[in-house]
Amino acid sequence: FKTLPLWKLLGETVNQNSRDKSPAPDLAGEVLQAVLTNPRYPATLLNGVVLRIRAERTVTRGKATILKAYYLNNSKDEQLKEVLTVELNETTNYLPYVLGRLFSVLENVQLQVNPRINTTITDRYFNSASATPAVVFPTLINLAQKHLAKMNKGQDIYFQKQISELCGRITQTLPARMSLSEQSAFQLGYYHETQNRYKPKEEKNNV
Repeated sequence: FKTLPLWKLLGETVNQNSRDKSPAPDLAGEVLQAVLTNPRYPATLLNGVVLRIRAERTVTRGKATILKAYYLNNSKDEQLKEVLTVELNETTNYLPYVLGRLFSVLENVQLQVNPRINTTITDRYFNSASATPAVVFPTLINLAQKHLAKMNKGQDIYFQKQISELCGRITQTLPARMSLSEQSAFQLGYYHETQNRYKPKEEKNNV
């Protein structure tokens, strides 16, 4: 879908492996009312999609759309709103978003070395990295250095440059715990960075 219909978005709050894949009727009614009359989106919408992200450890287009729509309509945090974009924001230094981008790069480093790995850092660390980055990121960086040592010189330089650029945007101590809105910014940073690496080179150059 070029534009995601409401039923498709609400499906992002449902476990697609369950027998009943219908969203909660109350939630559907509340979201439709918000769309038509433009009040604040219901907290149940955010809670539903956050639960699915934590369970599935992935951020789809629909989930990212819900996160952006919720905070654009409900939040007054201007720093958060600057990363609620359609495309990757490469200029922001908003820490949760930068950490999400960095996590995506570290995941890519691992996949380049172990493309058939069964359990990635996303499977093991995604939720804890978004919630308690001070605890998790030192381990992830150390793990990435071991992977980089196995790459050829060209790959090593390419990924070291990406990691260094993002680490250079971290100008404060990593937080011991991030709020729900900060975790959402982390998830969007991860989603944008991951989607960006699948873009054709020509399209990246034109952004």
